[in-house]
Amino acid sequence: MSEHDFEPVRGLPADLPEGEHIVWQGAPDWKTMARRVFHVPMVGLYFGGLAAWRVTDAVASGASLGAALQSALWVTPLAVAAIGLLAGLAWLNCRTTVYTITNRRVVMRFGAALTKAINIPFNIIESAAVKTFADGGGDLSLTLVKPNKISYVMLWPHARPGKISAPQPTFRAIPNARDVAAKLAAVLGPSAAPIVAAPASAPPATSAHAQP
Repeated sequence: MSEHDFEPVRGLPADLPEGEHIVWQGAPDWKTMARRVFHVPMVGLYFGGLAAWRVTDAVASGASLGAALQSALWVTPLAVAAIGLLAGLAWLNCRTTVYTITNRRVVMRFGAALTKAINIPFNIIESAAVKTFADGGGDLSLTLVKPNKISYVMLWPHARPGKISAPQPTFRAIPNARDVAAKLAAVLGPSAAPIVAAPASAPPATSAHAQP
């Protein structure tokens, strides 16, 4: 049993008020989170490069290839530990995260040791942007109406990368990001422009605006 078993509604800090209902609910994909948020492949490449450099340096210093390969073995346990730790953090983060869109607000519940539930009413959402990946997953970011602001440290890793001075709450690594963006656009209101899914290689397009 976990602390989340006592939630009145999964992913929400309290029961839904009368007239409010859940439109969509989901969580990040942990493999995508490991790749794109915790950068597990990059860490693997770093240790691979470190091992290759060690072998090359040893051979250049006169060691045999066998001895050079053996001298690089010390990298292996470090690589396994680092990759295992980051992959574990990605899995734990996804397991404890629930993103929710209702007909009135967006809610982000996350955190293993310290659970946070962040409520974002539609009237403080200025715009939204979606960035899709090749597998159909992606990130859905929200720009808040000033002066509303949520600390980047409080949000991380559920924040748009690089937006530190003006943090953007973000559904990270969600499957079927295009469909989720369409659901959000639909409930933001009839006067809101649709959220356009940008190609994976392009920056996200911002086009959905919340009604006051």
